[in-house]
Order: sequence, then C-alpha cells, then structure tokens
Amino acid sequence: MEYEIKNFETEGDSKRVGFMVTSGGKQLAIDKLVTIVDGKTDESYVQDALAAAKSEIDEWAAASAVVGKKWDADKNSFIE
Repeated sequence: MEYEIKNFETEGDSKRVGFMVTSGGKQLAIDKLVTIVDGKTDESYVQDALAAAKSEIDEWAAASAVVGKKWDADKNSFIE
C-alpha cells in the first residue's frame, strides 16, 4: 500500500490529517483528527492519524481485494 498525505490542517484544537491510500490500482481517501500537543512534530501527527485510520484501511483493503478480478464460473476460481 502507498500512502500520500492529501491534507494537513488545523481545526480548532486538532490537526486534520488526510491520506490517499492506493492499493492494487484502487484508492481510498480517509481523514483523521489528532489532538494538538505542544512540541509534537508533523511526523508524529501523521503517525497518530495513520494508527487511528489503520483498521478502516485494513477493512477497505480486504473488502476491495477481489473487486475487478475476473471469475471463471466453470472452474469456480479467479482468472489470474
């Protein structure tokens, strides 16, 4: 999977960190809010946001794993 930061902005007392996730030619846009803490680095906000989004990203990847694949009904299997 590839992760691109699509937005990084302040909203009140939080940072909104957005990702564009690409896997197998498919894309998912997802945003997470992380509480602002004095002295915290941008990298740390990104790490926290990705950790918060991880389960949703994993569910999306699993659900979309077969989307777009060809099915051979005679052999009851995917065509590679």
